[in-house]
Amino acid sequence: MERAREHEGERGDTGRRTARPEAALELLVHGVGGTTPEEMLGDPRTVRITGDETAAVYRRTADADAERNPGERGDQPVPEAYVWCNLTSGNAARALWLLLLPFMVANLAHWMHPTTAGRQRTVRLYGLIVRLIGLTLTVLLVAAACEVALDLTAWQCAGTRACAARHSWLGFLSPALSDHGWWSQPGRRLVLAALVPAALTGLLWYLSRRTWSAYESQQPIADETEPDEEQHRIALGRPGFWYGRRLVARLRAAHTAAGLLTVAAALGTCAVRYDRHHGSAGLQVVGWLQGAGLLVGTVVVVWVVCRRGRTEERLDTDLDGTVVRLLPAGALALLVATAVYAGWSRPDWRSTGLLPGDATFGTLALIQGLLVLVLGVVAQVLYRARPDARTAMRGLAGPAVALLACALGGVMSGGVAQRVADWLDGTVHSIAGPPVLLTWQASTIPPLLLVLLGVGAWLARRTAVLRRAEKLAVELDYPGQPEDDARTAQIAGTRAMAGLTDRAPLLVAFTCATTLLLGAAALVGALATGATPDRAAEGTPPFVSGAAETAQTLGSWLIGVGFLLFVTWGRRAYKDASARRTIGILWDVGTFWPRAAHPFAPPCYAERAVPDLTWRMATWTSTTGGRLVLCGHSQGSVLAAAAAWQLKPSVRRHVALLTYGSPLERLYGRWFPAYFGPAALTSLHREVACWRNLYRLTDPIGGPIRLPGECGPQVDRAPLKDPRAYGRTERHPLPAPILGHGGYPTDPAFAEEREHLLERLRPGIPGPRPAPAPPGPGAQPGSTGSPDQESSGRSSG
Repeated sequence: MERAREHEGERGDTGRRTARPEAALELLVHGVGGTTPEEMLGDPRTVRITGDETAAVYRRTADADAERNPGERGDQPVPEAYVWCNLTSGNAARALWLLLLPFMVANLAHWMHPTTAGRQRTVRLYGLIVRLIGLTLTVLLVAAACEVALDLTAWQCAGTRACAARHSWLGFLSPALSDHGWWSQPGRRLVLAALVPAALTGLLWYLSRRTWSAYESQQPIADETEPDEEQHRIALGRPGFWYGRRLVARLRAAHTAAGLLTVAAALGTCAVRYDRHHGSAGLQVVGWLQGAGLLVGTVVVVWVVCRRGRTEERLDTDLDGTVVRLLPAGALALLVATAVYAGWSRPDWRSTGLLPGDATFGTLALIQGLLVLVLGVVAQVLYRARPDARTAMRGLAGPAVALLACALGGVMSGGVAQRVADWLDGTVHSIAGPPVLLTWQASTIPPLLLVLLGVGAWLARRTAVLRRAEKLAVELDYPGQPEDDARTAQIAGTRAMAGLTDRAPLLVAFTCATTLLLGAAALVGALATGATPDRAAEGTPPFVSGAAETAQTLGSWLIGVGFLLFVTWGRRAYKDASARRTIGILWDVGTFWPRAAHPFAPPCYAERAVPDLTWRMATWTSTTGGRLVLCGHSQGSVLAAAAAWQLKPSVRRHVALLTYGSPLERLYGRWFPAYFGPAALTSLHREVACWRNLYRLTDPIGGPIRLPGECGPQVDRAPLKDPRAYGRTERHPLPAPILGHGGYPTDPAFAEEREHLLERLRPGIPGPRPAPAPPGPGAQPGSTGSPDQESSGRSSG
C-alpha cells in the first residue's frame, strides 16, 4: 500500500509538472556601440547568469531562477540580455587598432566575393589573391618603418652634419659630431636603427598571438549527432566557420617572417651595394649568401600563404607546428646574420643620397595594382555565373575594398615618412627626404578630394530631390493632421538622409576608380621622371607647374594631417569614454568577420560571440524544452542570424527570430552576397521556426529583409511609423521624437510581434505549408532556390 501511494504520488507530481506553463525565454542581443544590461532589461537590479567580464548573459535579479517556477510569469517570457560590447570597445588600448585599419579593410575584401555557383576553385583563387594583397600590406608597413628609421634618420640625417646638429640625440651616430666614433659607420647606424622596424614586427606578432588566444581559440559547439546537409552547405552554418585558429596561426607566422625579411633586405641591400664595388671578396661572398637566403625565405613565405586557406567543413583543431615555430625563427636568424654582416667594419664607407626606397615602394605599388586587377577579373567571373541586381557594385565590391586597403596603406606610409622628414629637416633642406614615389602619391590627394567633393555635391542634389518626394509620402502617412511645413520637412529630410546608405556603392565606386587612375599616374610619373612633381614640371607652362607645386605642397600637408588625426584620435580614446565608444562602433562593423586574409587585423569578436549565443540557446532548450525568441538589434541581428545557422535542426525548431533595425539584407546582403544573399536568408527563413523583421524608413542602417512568402508568411512587417505622432495629441502632448535606428522595443509593434512568435512556437500549432521545389539553375536573382544553397528543412512562419 505504501509503495502504491508512493507510485501514485509520483504520477501526481508528473501530472502537475506537465500542467505547468511551458518555459519561454526572450534573448536580447544589442547592436553597435553597446549598452548596459540595466538598459536592455529595464531594471537597475541585474545579475550575471553566465559569462565573464568580456561578454556575458544577464537577467533581472527577480528572474535569476525563473525556470524553477515558470508558473509565476504565466505566458510571459523571461527577458535575458547578452552583452558583448566589451569584445570591441571595452579597452582603451584597442583604439590603437586604428593604425591597423588597412589590414582590417583588406580582410573585409576576402568576404565580399559574389554568390558562388559551384565554382570552388575560383573562390579559392579569389581568397588566395586577397591573402597575397594582405601580405604586401605587411611588407609595406614594415618598409615604411624602415624608411623612417633606416633611411631618413640613420642614413640621411645622422650622416649630414647640419641635420644631426639639430637633434642632439643623434650626435653619437654622426661622423662629424662624434669624431668618427664606433657607431658612426653607416652599417652600424643602420643596424641600430633596424631595431625599430624589427620591434614593430615583434609587437604585431605579440598582439596577434594574444588576441588569437582570446578569440580564435574559442571552440564552437560540436556538430555531433544530426547530419544536416543544408547546414554544411550554407557557409555560416558550417562547423568550422567560426574557428579560424589554424589559419590565423599559419598566417601570423608567414607575416612575421615577411616583416623580418623586409628589415633584413633593407639592412643588407646597402652593404651589398657597397661591397660590390669596394668590399673584399669574403664580404662579397657573404653578401651573395645573404641575398640567396632572402630569396629562399621569400619563396617559403609566399608558399605558406598560398598553400592553405580556411577549413570550414569541419572543426579543425590541428596546428601547423613546424611552420608556426620555424618560419619566424628562421627569418629572425637571417636578420641577425645580416646585422652582423652589415655592421662589419668599413672605415671608408660614407652615407650619401637615398637608400633604394623608390624601387621598393614602386615594386609594391605595381604588385598591388596587378593583384587588384586580377581580383576584379576573378570577381566578375563569379558574378556572371549568378548575377544579382542587389549585389553591390555588380560583384566588384571586394576588389574595390582591396584597392582602398592598399590606398590607405600608401597614405599612412607616405604620411609617416613625410612628417618625420619635415621634423628632422625643418626648413633647412639639408637631406634628400623621402622617396619620390611617396611624394607623388601625396600629390594625388588634392585631385582625389576634388572628385569626392563632386560626388558629394551630386549626392546632395539627389537627396534634395528625394526630400521633396518624401514630403508627399509623409502627408499620406499622417492623414488628417494640421499642416506643419517644418515638421514635414524634418521627417522627410530624415528619410532622405537615411536613404543615402543605399548610395554607398556609388561613392565607393567613384573613389576606387579615381584612386586607381591617380595611383597609376603617380607610379608612372615617379618612375619616368625620377623627380618630385614640382621639379618634373619645370619648363612647362606656368599653370601646369603651379598646379603641380600646389598639389605637392597641399598633398604633403593633408597626408600628414590625416595621419596625425589617426594618432590623436587613438590617444584621445585613452581619456574619453565617448571616443572609445565611437571607435568601438567602427570595430563592431569592421571586425565581424574572421581573420582570413590578414593575421594582424583587429580580432573577430564574432568568433567569441557566435559560439556564446549558440551554446546558450542549445543548453537552455535542451534543459527546459521551452520556447525561445532570439531578438537582435542592428549588428546584434547579424550575430543572431549567424548563431541560428550554427544550431542543430532540432534546436532551431524551438527558436523564433525577431530582428529590428537589421542590416542583414540592406548592408550584409549587398556587400557580402555569398553569405547573406537571397539564397542564404531564404534558407534561414525556412529553418527557424518563425521570423519577423521590423524596420523604419528613417533608419539609415536597418531595412527590410526582402524575402518572398513562398516559404511561409512574410518576414517583414510594414514599416513602423517614425515619429509615432505627427503633432501634439492627447496621447503625445509633447512632440514625438524621430527615433531612426533606436528605440524599437518601445514601439507597441515589438511586443505584438514577440507575442505572435511565442504563440507560433507552441506545440501543436500547425506550421505553414511546405516551400515549393527549388527552381532550376536558370532562376532569376532573388528567387528562393539555388543549385548549391537550397534547404529542405522546416518551413518558417
